[in-house]
Amino acid sequence: NDGMMINIILGLIIFALFAGCCGWAYTAFRKGGKGNRTAALIGVLVCVLLFITIPFSIHTVDTGEVAVVKHLGEAKEIRTAGTHFDFWVTEKYQRYDAKVQNIDITTAAYSSDAQTMTIQMTMQYQIMGDKVMDIAKQYGSLEVLQSRIQAIAIEKAKATLSSYKAMDIISSRAAMSPAVEESIRESIGDDYFVNVVAVVLTNIDFSDAFEQAVEEKMIAEQLQLKAEYENQTKVAQAEAEARAKIIAAQAEAEANKLLEQSLTDKI
Repeated sequence: NDGMMINIILGLIIFALFAGCCGWAYTAFRKGGKGNRTAALIGVLVCVLLFITIPFSIHTVDTGEVAVVKHLGEAKEIRTAGTHFDFWVTEKYQRYDAKVQNIDITTAAYSSDAQTMTIQMTMQYQIMGDKVMDIAKQYGSLEVLQSRIQAIAIEKAKATLSSYKAMDIISSRAAMSPAVEESIRESIGDDYFVNVVAVVLTNIDFSDAFEQAVEEKMIAEQLQLKAEYENQTKVAQAEAEARAKIIAAQAEAEANKLLEQSLTDKI
């Protein structure tokens, strides 16, 4: 790729300069004389300086990274993917990962009816490449920024879930992730120079006592439904039997009536 070609070319140039200086210094030293030996010493020093300065001043920024160049500690410029030359003594590179980042969060929370729960969620975000200078000036590093974002995510997740009752959270878990994500997205916005990609609640655990109570309640509800069904079945069966008897009695009465009408004095 282009970066590798640039590194190869720079390497060849450095090697050529170093070899040339060494050859010149060796020739001057061989000629003898105070002046020539001084020139040879200067040549050696120049070779050493070139060897130290040039290689360490070549910086490579990988794809998916953005680097902030700091001049004597002050954020100065942004470098994107590629190979760059900045004097290493005065210019330092601070790299930021511009790919999508994952934060796995586990924290305790409360429902509106004071039920405790432990939530696990994953948050994905990506820094704004054109705002890396602002991140460097305000936060100094990606770790500090991520710590702040994580604190906001925890705070907003707790606040969102605290507006629901525990049973509502259990019955509508699928709707919780979008609600939490919207709250976090609105709170972070562009103020922290990142884009929130996604927030997913991966697990919600209530206390063992509450989960047992919920299980017992569900069992009781199922038993009640079963009893109501069986009762409705018995009632329906009794009604059917009663209707059958009425129909049979009506048929018998009708038959007797027809039989009575068919009788004559002679018969």
